[in-house]
Amino acid sequence: MAGLYVYSVLVVLLLTCGAAMATKENDQIIKENNCETKMGLPCFLEAFTSIFETGSISNKCCVELVVLGKVCRSALAKRTLENPLFKDLRPATIIAKSIQAWNNCLALIDSPSPSA
Repeated sequence: MAGLYVYSVLVVLLLTCGAAMATKENDQIIKENNCETKMGLPCFLEAFTSIFETGSISNKCCVELVVLGKVCRSALAKRTLENPLFKDLRPATIIAKSIQAWNNCLALIDSPSPSA
């Protein structure tokens, strides 16, 4: 339960402090595509955890991630990496995990559902 609180605080920091520190390019992409409003907080936290920590993304959140779109996913991941709170992370690893999460969700959504 404390973990959820910590992630909630991190998300608030990312959306407030991170916006001021992000590059204009990522900010513009995020603003033009309404990226911060396309995904619910629970799914955002789930995706964030799977990319920046360890975990998986549920089917429901995979749908939200795909609706978010590749451009938004990439811009949000890059903006997060620009935040000083995450200076110890390896950008190449995070970008690779972000792409892997995207590809896994696409494959899950594109696969036919089993018949009953």
